[in-house]
Amino acid sequence: MRVASHILSWVFLPLLMPVYGLLISLYWEAEPIKYSASTMFNLPSAIKSQLFWMFFVFSCAAPGISFVMLHQRKIISTIDMENARERNVPLLIMFAYCIILFLLFLYKAPNNLLPKYFYALPLSGALVTALFMFINRWIKISMHAGGGGILCGYLIAFFLVHTNAPLLLISLAFLASGLTISARLFLNKHLPIEVYSGWLLAFTTTFCCNWFYPG
Repeated sequence: MRVASHILSWVFLPLLMPVYGLLISLYWEAEPIKYSASTMFNLPSAIKSQLFWMFFVFSCAAPGISFVMLHQRKIISTIDMENARERNVPLLIMFAYCIILFLLFLYKAPNNLLPKYFYALPLSGALVTALFMFINRWIKISMHAGGGGILCGYLIAFFLVHTNAPLLLISLAFLASGLTISARLFLNKHLPIEVYSGWLLAFTTTFCCNWFYPG
């Protein structure tokens, strides 16, 4: 169980969860219910690939490298960031990369030239991170649970307005969230309130941001 819990914690790292969500929405054949809305699946392959890798670099690779550097410089004692006091700098870094990605999409593709989710997903990541930084003053809110909440909130907001929703994939996303929460509890990394509040807060923020973002 301990080995399985560690594997789950790495496979479903918070930095990877938005990437999984974007991959599903880019490559699952679904059409917007609203005729005037732009579609992600029908974007040219080269454009999809370019946008995905831009998203991956700013939301996953760059923050991950930054965390490793913080660990090497002894700013954080572990990559897991088990000490609540050590989380402020990594969370600030995650917030900064999300804002940079959001502004980059706005600059490169203004006036909602792209489907709105390219703007709303990094913006929701920034909002979730900002809320986590604030709450971290009182409890060590779970970033793993937050990652699961972001994934599930994004998929629900996206497929509620698209046809051909992949019910199996959405169910697996919720299952992955539950297993990750269970793993964090089993490893004694968090208290129940820290994982449940993290998931719920991230889910609600991400859903609202992607649902109400104009586009």
